Amino acid sequence: MFDEQDPPTPKRRGRRVEQTPIQRALGLLVRREHSRNELTRKLTARGIEREDAEAAVDKLAQAGWQDEERFAHSLVRNRAAAGYGPLHIRAELGMHRLPEELVRQAMDDYDGDWADNARDLVRRRFAGGLDDPTRRRKAADLLARRGFGGDLVGQVLRGTGQDWDDQA
Repeated sequence: MFDEQDPPTPKRRGRRVEQTPIQRALGLLVRREHSRNELTRKLTARGIEREDAEAAVDKLAQAGWQDEERFAHSLVRNRAAAGYGPLHIRAELGMHRLPEELVRQAMDDYDGDWADNARDLVRRRFAGGLDDPTRRRKAADLLARRGFGGDLVGQVLRGTGQDWDDQA
């Protein structure tokens, strides 16, 4: 089948061409939005000098590939859809070192209803209802851990009594 005189075809070695800082940053941005701080941190963690990383992020921001406002709005939408409350999301935005005005704007622009999000989360996790005080406490703990404030937790739990099936 194979002729012994034919040399084997050379295997391709997985030599990677060294990427520039801009190429690496762009590779991260095509997957999801990143804040400037997060993008710079990831680039420096991959061995890129801080000055080069910051310059790459600046160029991508000028070209419109990286945008803090777009990142903030995206994070709010994604975390709210995943069942997190406003306190958790605001804290996460703060960890990205975004300006307070931008954080406030992104939170204000969210068009969902935090109470509905909390109710949906409780319904998914406690499908049998909250008649038992232990289950109500566990639901309250869940909402608090997820970043829903005490007033909102109380409002949601007061509204999820005997009429549990009617609200679904």
